Amino acid sequence: MNKPKSKLREYIEAILLAIVIAFFIRTFVIQAYKIPSGSMKPTLQIGDHILVSKFNYGIKLPFIRSTLIPIGSPKRGDIVVFIYPEDRSKDFIKRLVGLPGDTIEIRNKKILLNGLPWSDGYGVHSDNAIVSGAVQPRDNFGPVKVPEGSIFVMGDNRDESYDSRFWGFVNMKDVLGKAQIIYWSWNQEDTWVRWGRIGTILH
Repeated sequence: MNKPKSKLREYIEAILLAIVIAFFIRTFVIQAYKIPSGSMKPTLQIGDHILVSKFNYGIKLPFIRSTLIPIGSPKRGDIVVFIYPEDRSKDFIKRLVGLPGDTIEIRNKKILLNGLPWSDGYGVHSDNAIVSGAVQPRDNFGPVKVPEGSIFVMGDNRDESYDSRFWGFVNMKDVLGKAQIIYWSWNQEDTWVRWGRIGTILH
């Protein structure tokens, strides 16, 4: 006759199982992030808490980030979370503008995609000044061709975003997931909950 499990052992097994399930969900399915900067305003505000789906772009092996089960791929206009190329200890969030093979150019703040004007409808400008490309690439950039296996990203707050215009392309392997929904939003300056933003589906 089997000896009944002790309460302590049952608790330990339940905790270990919960940890394994949480790790699996965080690694392969969905992860929570907090927005720390204004580079994606007005789409995302400082203090927004979002859920990012890791499932949309396929199941990747941890650490080496090779795709184990392909499901989908990033699409132009997606809001993506990725490993920041200049500091791999940080994750960034931007909007995908250029896919592999696309030619990206910016003339006086206007985006040209493969030689044609392109607007995602989400980009905003807070500064009317036009900066020469000889000074910095914010308003005049390229043309550059997006390499295979990479993407070109920009913040919706186009004049106040540090993005692919400044530091280059994102390796597709470093894309962690697609932003899906705002599940909590907190204005830290005024200590108010932004109730109207909770539940917002991100596009």
